[in-house]
Order: sequence, then C-alpha cells, then structure tokens
Amino acid sequence: MKPDWIDPTEYPFQSNYFPVNGHNLHYIDEGSGPVLLFVHGTPSWSFEYRNCIKELRSSYRCIAVDYIGFGLSDKPETYDYSTLNHSRTLERFILEKNLTDMTLVVHDFGGPIGLNVAIKHPERFHKLVIFNSWLWSSESDPDFRKLKWMLKSPLLPLLYRYLNFETRVLLPGSFGDNKPGHDIRMHYSRPFSGRHQQGGTVAFARSLLNDQQWFEDLWNKKDAISAKPTLLIWGMKDPIIKPHNLEKFRTGFPNSHTLKLETCGHFPHEEAPHQANEAISNFMETTGSQVLKTSYQG
Repeated sequence: MKPDWIDPTEYPFQSNYFPVNGHNLHYIDEGSGPVLLFVHGTPSWSFEYRNCIKELRSSYRCIAVDYIGFGLSDKPETYDYSTLNHSRTLERFILEKNLTDMTLVVHDFGGPIGLNVAIKHPERFHKLVIFNSWLWSSESDPDFRKLKWMLKSPLLPLLYRYLNFETRVLLPGSFGDNKPGHDIRMHYSRPFSGRHQQGGTVAFARSLLNDQQWFEDLWNKKDAISAKPTLLIWGMKDPIIKPHNLEKFRTGFPNSHTLKLETCGHFPHEEAPHQANEAISNFMETTGSQVLKTSYQG
C-alpha cells in the first residue's frame, strides 16, 4: 500500500516489490512492449520518471526501480548503500526478471549504476537514453575540486540527516527556469524526511569522494556499449552536471543523438517532459542501423 502523501494523479502506478538481501526493493512495471528500464539519481526515486512513464506506457513496458534506501523501498539503518552495491542489485533484478532487448534510461547516479550493468551484459541492452549524468572520474573537474572539502567534512552526515541538506538546498537549486511547485518537490523529498531515512543519500555523497577511480574504470570499459544507439537529453542550465559533460558523452558514444533543453536544469524530464518524451518516442522508432533524421536541439 502506497503512503497517503502520494498524489495518485501524479504517481498512478501499482507498486511491486523485489526481495533482495533481506529487504524489499520497490519498483513499478507499467504497460507492454519493448522494455524501457528507468534508473534514477539522487535525491530522487522512480517518481522523477512519472511523466515519462505515464505517456510512454501506452507503447512500451516501463520499469522503474527505487534503490534500497530510496523512494518506497526499505530503508534499513545498517546496509551496504554503496554505488557499486546498488549496481549489483540492479544486475540481480535484471537477471532474475530475465529482461532482454532493453532500452536503458539513466539520470545522475543512475549513469554509473545502470551503465555498469550494461557494460557487463551488453547483449541485454539495445539502446541507451542518458539524462544529465557522467561515467568517468571528476578529479580534474574544477567544480568537483571545490566540492571535495565538503565531501571530506565530518559534518556531512549531520547536514544530511538532521538538516535534510540535499532535499532542502541542493534539490531546489538544481532546476532551471521551469521550477516545479511545492507539491512536486515534496514528493521528491518526502521519502528522505527522517534522519534514519538518509542512509542512501549520505552514501552517494561519500561515493563522490571514494569512487572516482571506479567511475574512470567504467569509462575505460565503455567500448562494450559505446556503439549502441544513444540519445542524450540534457538540461543546459544544470548547475550540478554542466554541459561539458554532455560533450564528453558525445565524444565517447559516437552513435549518439542529442536533445539540448536550453532552459532546463538537472532534471530535464521534470521540466520539459513532453519534449523529452517526444525525443524518446522518435528515438525508439528508429532501427538500430538507422540514423535519426534530425539532430535534436531544444
């Protein structure tokens, strides 16, 4: 049963649960047809893809997971919330559900989590859709260097657990011109409202400090998937993952097509869902050997 704070018109999906490591991973599975597998970022959950799924489920089977510690999944106080373990759990979910011929849709931390699985099992993935994300070390990025002092601070867990720093400060500041209203932002943040519900978000912050070599290793292994048809949808006003990251994806994934959404921030599918969905639908209708007729510019 979904919590009563969820607006059923915004998130009108049936909840399903996948048992893993003694806990329940929440996911939604809507529609039928070719599989679109949605993998979220932070501080977020499957809610971020609701507008994609509501529209695309008429033609596709749309599956979206909530990592353990996120969304409507269990949030144990003691758990391996590492980025790598989330990726292993996603891999287990895919293998046990025997999902094949998928299009992987990723955003933010969903990039390394989901693309790691695709690199390990390229035969199961047909196409890739990437919203503002990354797949490499950020050690040389000036913005990351400025951020490292905060990531190293022993006060970081306190900021997250007691002041809800990520949902109160980082999330509202991540949008571009089309900022969602209070009710929508509440849906993003409500799963993380208690100090015992912040284990997953704190671990992701720590991952930025500790996993840069793993991210770089993934980039060095990208040849397993770099030739797959890829759609890059990018909010160009993202203050977190800036446009130079889009250009790196474009150089590393030569069979890619781009939709630039000039007024959108970190969540382009939240701010411009109709444009994002139109681009995904057009992209899905092409065959693996076709080139899109237009180079998207939003």
